[in-house]
Amino acid sequence: MDTQAHWEQVYGTKSPQETSWYQPHLRTSLDWISHAANEQAARIIDVGGGESTLVDDLFAMGYSALTVLDVASAAIKKSQERLGPAAQSVDWLVGDATVAALPARTYDIWHDRAVFHFLTEPEQREAYVRQLSSALKSGGQVIIATFGPQGPQKCSGLDTRRYDAEALQNEFGPDFRLVRSSILQHQTPMGATQQFLYCQFSFSPPQEGPTS
Repeated sequence: MDTQAHWEQVYGTKSPQETSWYQPHLRTSLDWISHAANEQAARIIDVGGGESTLVDDLFAMGYSALTVLDVASAAIKKSQERLGPAAQSVDWLVGDATVAALPARTYDIWHDRAVFHFLTEPEQREAYVRQLSSALKSGGQVIIATFGPQGPQKCSGLDTRRYDAEALQNEFGPDFRLVRSSILQHQTPMGATQQFLYCQFSFSPPQEGPTS
């Protein structure tokens, strides 16, 4: 089963509360985004947004330029149905974050909670960083949560990678400056505990030379 088929099956057969990563509200993400986004017109993309209520809460907080990207159309559909008429104000994209066609130099905030740690192959991670480097504005912020050093090695039947802040910095490279990091313990709906690493990076690409 390929990645898209896997996630279509997950979101097509399980309620949000039956998934280990579920939280009613992503409080840490919301706090970090509101701190990083200096205005409500900031363009924010939630990568792997799935059925997350992050978009609902951001919309309620007054953010008006929201994009949700997920590989599973079933997840996007459920979020659209949950939001109702407000869904028309959101840009919904179905695709793999490593290859999706994203507009260049567009986003002020790139948020990812639990996509990057599923990228177990080096070429997948390199493609993800290329997407970041293309889609973010200069000075844009990355808010990303992965499994921490003591996090699970598998999730939803798939292998994962675990990170500390230094390892994640090494994956992103010198164009991304670590602003802050935090280790958090996530309580799953099933009562287990998962260790997450949250990091914020600021994007400073090399200046492009004049064209002639």
